[in-house]
Amino acid sequence: MKIFKFFLCALLLTSFSTYAQDDEKAERQQGHTNENKFKQLYEEFSTPNVFRTGSGAPGPGYYQQQADYKMDIEIDDDNAKLHGDETITYTNNSPDDLNYLWVQLDQNMRARDSKTPLISSSGISPATVSSRAVKSYLKESFDGGFNIEHVKDVSGKDLPHTINRTMMRVELPKVLKSGEKFSFQIKWWYNINDHVKDGGRSGYEYFEENDNRIYVMAQFYPRMAVYNDVEGWQNSQFWGRDEFALPFGNFDVNITVPADHILDGTGYLVNREDVFTKDMMKRFNKAKKSYDEPVMIVTQAEAEITEKSKSKKKKTWKLSAQMVRDFGFATSRKFLWDMMAVKLGEKDVMAVSLYSKEGNPLWEQWSTKSVASTLRTYSRMTFDYPYHKAISVHAPMGMEYPMICYNFGRPDKDGNYSDRTKYGMISVIIHEVGHNWFPMIVNSDERQWTWMDEGLNTFSQYIAEQDFAEWYPAALSPSDKAYPSRRGPAKNIVRYMGGNQDFIAPIMTKGLNTYQFGNNAYGKPATALNILRETIMGHDLFDYSFKEYANRWKFKHPTPEDFFRTMEDASAVDLDWFWRGWFYTTDYTDIGIKEVKRFAVTGTPNDNGKRLAEQYNRDPSSLVYFIEEGAEGYDDAIKSAGTIDNLPTVKEYIMDNFSPKEQKEFKTAPQYFYEVTFEKPGGLVMPIIVEFTYADGTKKRETYPVQIWRLNDKQVSKAIASDKEIISIALDPDLETADVDTTNNAWPKEVKDSDFDKFKSKVRD
Repeated sequence: MKIFKFFLCALLLTSFSTYAQDDEKAERQQGHTNENKFKQLYEEFSTPNVFRTGSGAPGPGYYQQQADYKMDIEIDDDNAKLHGDETITYTNNSPDDLNYLWVQLDQNMRARDSKTPLISSSGISPATVSSRAVKSYLKESFDGGFNIEHVKDVSGKDLPHTINRTMMRVELPKVLKSGEKFSFQIKWWYNINDHVKDGGRSGYEYFEENDNRIYVMAQFYPRMAVYNDVEGWQNSQFWGRDEFALPFGNFDVNITVPADHILDGTGYLVNREDVFTKDMMKRFNKAKKSYDEPVMIVTQAEAEITEKSKSKKKKTWKLSAQMVRDFGFATSRKFLWDMMAVKLGEKDVMAVSLYSKEGNPLWEQWSTKSVASTLRTYSRMTFDYPYHKAISVHAPMGMEYPMICYNFGRPDKDGNYSDRTKYGMISVIIHEVGHNWFPMIVNSDERQWTWMDEGLNTFSQYIAEQDFAEWYPAALSPSDKAYPSRRGPAKNIVRYMGGNQDFIAPIMTKGLNTYQFGNNAYGKPATALNILRETIMGHDLFDYSFKEYANRWKFKHPTPEDFFRTMEDASAVDLDWFWRGWFYTTDYTDIGIKEVKRFAVTGTPNDNGKRLAEQYNRDPSSLVYFIEEGAEGYDDAIKSAGTIDNLPTVKEYIMDNFSPKEQKEFKTAPQYFYEVTFEKPGGLVMPIIVEFTYADGTKKRETYPVQIWRLNDKQVSKAIASDKEIISIALDPDLETADVDTTNNAWPKEVKDSDFDKFKSKVRD
């Protein structure tokens, strides 16, 4: 009996695929291609060591440097200049001796002799607006680079230093050995840029009607570069696009501004009672107990009065932050200020917004609630937010720093705004607040691996947007049932993935050198992670692994390998094929249905059946035969039964060959048989998601794991036995895999009008 069962299975396979040995031969011929898709990433990955383990966790020898800052900063509002004096204490926690230190001078990207404008191709347009012509050809470039007045040790002795564009090498008076500290002082000033006219991640916005500015300040001080086990000093030049790699440290910053300014930034405000009025203190204490609605600390009416005049006095705001990698602040006499508390675990975090009247009513309605919503989602997906506040500041661009971020979104002069403006503002706030996790805390190297900060954050942003709509449904437009996320869903990346390969780069490319920066650094990695969560791994495995990665590397410096390895280590899912395809290549998904064959089952052998019986030395009358539609004997089999519905089932043919006890194991009695051949014109291997529709109107989903492509990268076949007639087959019905061509995803093939046919139809109408 066991022999017969085996032979029956063999017949099922061979009749649907001609001969098994022929399939195996074809698979071996394709083997070299499949090996590239499924081989492990040993060649791409560094060998695990004492600093970083094979599991993706920090090793027993992991170290990171520390840079502590004490700063005195002053904003000269009349001349739009920033003056600064800092003392940096650098701790060498590495096992290496250091002869010099590297300091980042990012504002030198705006120096008059900057090379940044020279690296981009340019040409002369047949026509251009006057203002652009003036800026390009008639006006001297803005001089916004650092002016270093001195670099000294703490005793006041000058330290030799060399400035190479946006990096400064400071020579040490003696070797800084492992475990030692060195303190030195830098004094500087620079012209603050108008970031509305000249662009940039920080600067001021000028309001001509009342001669006021809103300052959003960042990269305003010389900052220590990262030194680590991966590449030593991370002293890659700043050309303006790739962001920053920074060590953690503690900050004590005194910021002097006009006395009528409102200011907030990274860290605790340690002299709150000195800079707040009594009314502001009362409102602040109320806000600490308000969990549902923001409390105004400075009202619009108060801000409108303040912005009409300018104080000649000064006020110093003192901020202190521990274990942060950077520092930012915002200041203006135009600011409204609101706050509300957010419960995260056992502690409260303040969600905060600073904005001018130009942002209302939109900002007062949704900014702080967007901050609060983000804090809840990201804390759930990773770890509880460790700082005491998160600030959203109204600005013409989006940018992020520890505890503070700058976000766009402005109504017109009458306070009206479109859904696009509203959603854009909410999304950018979620995104920039989310950067507190990636990379402000999970501190990846943005200069080298832009996607590790932007991609992971954009993925998390997508989840946070959907949560926001659940918590604040009033923010949705009546026509929207869910939050209209721009990035995340697989279908939204199809156009990019299927685009011109000459203008697409792998995700694992330095951000400065990529085409289509937004799609490459934000959209594609976010989509890849969403596909991992929704389709490949499932929520439970993905969320556990993602949380494990975040917790392993919070307040540390992970690499891409640490992320890849952790996701596999915590899930028991081999993902090397996924990382290789999605991150190391520009391949795209395209899986289609090449062919569907129908078969009838019969006890009457045709010539092929007789040859098989003879080959296996079996009695032809004792075997079950599958006859392909259109082949010899198929019509006779149908005719003898009357209709295909009346054909005997496999069960009926073989009952006599099994004992009653064995027959009880037969749960189904299929009489419809199909061989479905799937092809893969695209380079990416992905699971095959199939939806079968039956004659009775019911449907069934089946997902064939990605490993189905392991032996044949071009096409694979599956034998389908059913007790109901299949009338149609659809691949990827919910558009989960970013398939760039869905015209081959259906059987029978769907006839779709071409763009030209649609145009003709429109003209006729």
